[in-house]
Amino acid sequence: MPWIKTIDESEATGRIKELYDELIQKRGKVSNIMKIQSLNPEAMKQHLDLYMTLLFGKSGLSRAERELIAVVVSAANECGYCISHHAEALKNYWKDEENVRLAIESPEALELSEKMQRMVEYVVKMTKNPGQVKQEDIDSLRDAGYSDEDILNINLIMSYFNFVNRIALGLGVEYSEEEVRGYKV
Repeated sequence: MPWIKTIDESEATGRIKELYDELIQKRGKVSNIMKIQSLNPEAMKQHLDLYMTLLFGKSGLSRAERELIAVVVSAANECGYCISHHAEALKNYWKDEENVRLAIESPEALELSEKMQRMVEYVVKMTKNPGQVKQEDIDSLRDAGYSDEDILNINLIMSYFNFVNRIALGLGVEYSEEEVRGYKV
């Protein structure tokens, strides 16, 4: 049970029902991370828009890179909810359960391109020690081949998952195997 009241799909009316219907259309079902925000429908809507833009919008980052950021950041924050959801998505792109496990447990051990390794190092540093990030960290991403737009998107996705991890961890958002599976990718 989450630690605050939520509105179930069967009880939804008005604006929250509209948003649930939109979620079902776009993603196939309503996730618990959205349901936890059901008492504030406009915040949920803005959250959904940000999620869809960052994870599915036009970007120089591949969907796999975006999901890797989600997994690595969530693992650094020990957020089981987001790890489980985005590891499932990353498996769809990588088709390699062992590497997904490494992304969760030991991302530095992954055999990634130099470019992707620098991205992983940056998002972990920003998550664990944001006050230690310097211009050199951005230069390293740029030197690896990321454009400034890519760097912005890396930062936005990393920031988004730090935000969402705190919603999940701070409000007791639960997940199950059934809740994790079955989303449209």
